Amino acid sequence: MNRQAQAVVLLLTGGALLHAGFTDLYLRYVKAGLRPLLIGAGIVLVAAAIATLRYERRPAPRREGAEAERGGPHADGDHPHHEPRVAWLLVLPLLALVLVAPPAAGSYTAMRTGTALQEQPWGYPTLPAHGTLRLSVADYAGRAVYDEGRALAGRELKVTGFLALDGSGAPYLVRMALNCCAADAQPVKIALTGDLPPVLQPDTWIEVTGAYTPKRAEDPLNGTAVPYLHVTTTKPVKAPQDPYDEAWNG
Repeated sequence: MNRQAQAVVLLLTGGALLHAGFTDLYLRYVKAGLRPLLIGAGIVLVAAAIATLRYERRPAPRREGAEAERGGPHADGDHPHHEPRVAWLLVLPLLALVLVAPPAAGSYTAMRTGTALQEQPWGYPTLPAHGTLRLSVADYAGRAVYDEGRALAGRELKVTGFLALDGSGAPYLVRMALNCCAADAQPVKIALTGDLPPVLQPDTWIEVTGAYTPKRAEDPLNGTAVPYLHVTTTKPVKAPQDPYDEAWNG
């Protein structure tokens, strides 16, 4: 691949990064906090491509004297080199990035990976004293396991996630958490008990209303505690714009 072709690939790569960064597509690959870096990388690649193309289009310097008349010392041996066309296959991943958005990790991945709680924090932010508490999956799981549910007992709770079923059909409410990008996504799980629909469809996004219960299970994949939530009602909801747990996206 010659330098002009390399510049075109750089331009397409930078354009693909900018397209992902200025839309919600980037959320399928990296956490929200990395958006400025993604856009910055796209700008750098586009600028490098433009600079390369301008450099390649400069007029060639004129040769002087007898050397110019002879066509240069290597004129007779100079032949154009044709790069293999297969190199243009490098463009295909770029087209896939722009045209095909990968699905977020779901129940299949969640039930084959151990639950991932954050390390025990020094403390938790104070919750509102009255009304229903809306918590993320990671926030509920952390408070239920590490804080013994002190701020949750006796309160009505609402938590949103997608459904996953283990090998025995036991239901879990799950959100995938990111450290950096989708490649390192790990599930945070809440086991569900109480009033559940008779038919549970994995990967369905639901909002669960319920109450804290001290009951816990142990994830057989890594031995980490999985808290329960006693469900009173459920309702299907649309998958969120950012499918990964916001508690891990800061």
